[in-house]
Amino acid sequence: MESLSNSLIWIITIVIFISVFLPQMFKILREYERGVVFRLGKYQSTKGPGLIVLVPFIDKIERVDLRVLTINVDKQEAITKDNVTVNVDAITFFRVVDAEKAVIQVERYIAATSMLAQTTLRSVVGQVELDELLAEREKVNKRIQDIIDRQTDPWGIKVVSVEVRDVNLPESMKRAMARQAESERDRRAKVINAQGEFEAATKLVEAGKMIEKTPTALQLRFLQTMNEISEENSTFAFLPLPMDFLESFKPKKTE
Repeated sequence: MESLSNSLIWIITIVIFISVFLPQMFKILREYERGVVFRLGKYQSTKGPGLIVLVPFIDKIERVDLRVLTINVDKQEAITKDNVTVNVDAITFFRVVDAEKAVIQVERYIAATSMLAQTTLRSVVGQVELDELLAEREKVNKRIQDIIDRQTDPWGIKVVSVEVRDVNLPESMKRAMARQAESERDRRAKVINAQGEFEAATKLVEAGKMIEKTPTALQLRFLQTMNEISEENSTFAFLPLPMDFLESFKPKKTE
């Protein structure tokens, strides 16, 4: 009976040891994870992926995800360079390239990157005009990305891309832009119409000069016009006259 009791005590001791010490000694990190190990509060090493062994109750580990993370920058009210108030939001894609810096150099690197993205978005929007913000979105995105990437480089973070997702304008500004677009379309229509009239007049001048040099061409044009009129359903009476018929009525020049 005593031996059974001793065996039970050993079994309980082993179970307690396994349940308490083994989770502290062994950690399994996935392929996209790294573990920053601190020994008695001091940085020891960066380990992973796979199975890592720790000293129980002495080593502490901070897990860092190396996958691309997404931050949704909420709508920010900003004033553009030409004094137009807009509401813009964006999406920031970034990843950790140095797990040691991401843990040691900054507290809560995801929150810090999010706050930096918000302030940078407002700052860059204030440096560009509305037309540039709407028409040159890629240029604005690249400028925001470069600024955030430069600021987060000491944190071991690489900004993959920044995309300005939506730009909301006041209703008054939308109506003003609609009127501007309508006026621009009217201007283009008038320019096109004037250009067409100019080209038509140029061709008529060229045709007149050609007919002046070749009188037979005018006679042929006269016959062609008669042929076109005769093809209609109405009845017409033609009185063809020679083209030089009126020449005899012109006053003669006196020498």
